Amino acid sequence: MKYLDEYRDGAVARGIIARIKETATRPWTLMEVCGGQTHTIVRQGLDQLLEGAVEMIHGPGCPVCVTPLEQIDKALALAARPDVIFTSFGDMLRVPGSSCDLLQVRARGGTIRVVYSPLDALELAIKNPDRQVVFFAVGFETTAPANAMAVWRARQLNVPNFSILVSHVTVPPAMTAILDAPDNRVQGFLAAGHVCAVMGWKEYEPIAAKYRVPIIVTGFEPVDILEGMLMAVTQLEQGRHEVENQYVRSVQRDGTPPAQELVRTVFRLADRQWRGIGTIPGSGLTLREEYADFDAELRFGLGDIHAEEPAECRAGEVLRGMLKPSGCSAFGTRCTPEHPLGAPMVSSEGACAAYYNYARFRSPAGPTGVPS
Repeated sequence: MKYLDEYRDGAVARGIIARIKETATRPWTLMEVCGGQTHTIVRQGLDQLLEGAVEMIHGPGCPVCVTPLEQIDKALALAARPDVIFTSFGDMLRVPGSSCDLLQVRARGGTIRVVYSPLDALELAIKNPDRQVVFFAVGFETTAPANAMAVWRARQLNVPNFSILVSHVTVPPAMTAILDAPDNRVQGFLAAGHVCAVMGWKEYEPIAAKYRVPIIVTGFEPVDILEGMLMAVTQLEQGRHEVENQYVRSVQRDGTPPAQELVRTVFRLADRQWRGIGTIPGSGLTLREEYADFDAELRFGLGDIHAEEPAECRAGEVLRGMLKPSGCSAFGTRCTPEHPLGAPMVSSEGACAAYYNYARFRSPAGPTGVPS
């Protein structure tokens, strides 16, 4: 398949790995800010193949994982209401709240529908005028345009029984928070290609200049990621700190201006709490005042719901890149996909899930091959 098979070519991957090892005169520490990239790195053993040249640490790039426990509890409260049809993407259903998850609420009689688009949720609201339909709006800038479109369309069509539970976060403030931390180890970033397909990369340029770190916009296949690593290592070896685009087949510097304009029309920047990390100023999106009628948190009075993250779950350290999942004492024992302590173990983009699925049985000698 064009634009897929060639980015999984084993011979090409081996060649790039050799070039990275030839280029690196010392070990460099890079962070990917995308859960999909994390899964590719761990599944293909790219981190082990580059041991001694590049250490990959995994950042807060999983939108499900960074959604705080408090927000999950609000979703559970909404889903349990008899007057609500609660809609969500499927990857949120097994994320544990304080007492249960959305699947358990559905088993107890809650009306919960998995949808593939927020516009599907809006259509449900139109077809069920006697029920309140709430969509769980989770994600980075990637999903914000579609969620903004659903709200904008609901207003245009005058659909009063539709609302969204907003849990949007944005990437640049999280990167800045990581770089500002006193224990920061990140020397370069691989930026998520799908986020940049919407937003472009102009927002990253001041970060690269201020903190003197290369930022490489990178795709998601093994060759994409290896090329991104090579570009970052080359910059570090040359003493450069620029934003470069590896994902040229999908991303332009300006991104997608119409999508950005729609997001700005419906949402505004706000402080946002991140699971296990805390509040990052200006790191989230919330509905503008003129669209506040579609804010489920306001409509249903959820402001009094608060929750403390479980002390045993070290998701915050994993999401900040301070701890590899296998370094957590609960990993694979008290925390498994069947009985998770936190979202990173059950999300399809979670670092803990990646390590559980692909790295539990790694031998000390590392992998024996490369992607083929």
